[in-house]
Amino acid sequence: MASKAPVLGTTKKVDLDDAAFGAEFQESLVQASVRAELAARRQGTHATKTRGKVRGGGAKPWRQKGTGRARAGSIRAPHWTGGGIVFGPSPRSYVIKVNRKERRAALRSALSVHAARDTIAVFDPSDLVDDPKAKVAAALLADWGQRLPVLVVLTEEQSRAALAFRNLPRVSVLAAQDIGVTDLIGSAAVLASQEALDALTARVTTTKESA
Repeated sequence: MASKAPVLGTTKKVDLDDAAFGAEFQESLVQASVRAELAARRQGTHATKTRGKVRGGGAKPWRQKGTGRARAGSIRAPHWTGGGIVFGPSPRSYVIKVNRKERRAALRSALSVHAARDTIAVFDPSDLVDDPKAKVAAALLADWGQRLPVLVVLTEEQSRAALAFRNLPRVSVLAAQDIGVTDLIGSAAVLASQEALDALTARVTTTKESA
């Protein structure tokens, strides 16, 4: 039996595609996808200087013997103030490869969890597109009564409606094509327009996905 999602503000319910919202939860794929998405957010531009890159320290600070002090070869040794860093970070890529088939399967798993928990709903954003008001958006979420955080999914054409949600605490808004497994798993509930829901369904059920 296909899952259904309520349409907020009405007594109607819409059928959810069983291929997208009735999949078996695959923990390993979800975990791999979350790791890949979080890793992709890291810039990898952090860098430190080793003793060979720190300016100065070319001359031996004092002779090897006869001073009573410990021998030293450079004032830029790691244990000196202003010296180089030992085993410090250097620029690198954190990319973790997850192929498209696995990524779609992970998205289906995340969507299916929300469908099974009845934490996904549909709403009509047309009024908010014409006049985006946070007060109206807050009332909509309050009437729904789901726990926070809430993920609101819209299409690019409905982006103006995002203005009504952007300042609400623990509410995030994303376009359907930008939704990741991390966004779905990290949200207690998902609110989507019908157009965004259709786009999201098509995205996880098609055999090919744009990069």
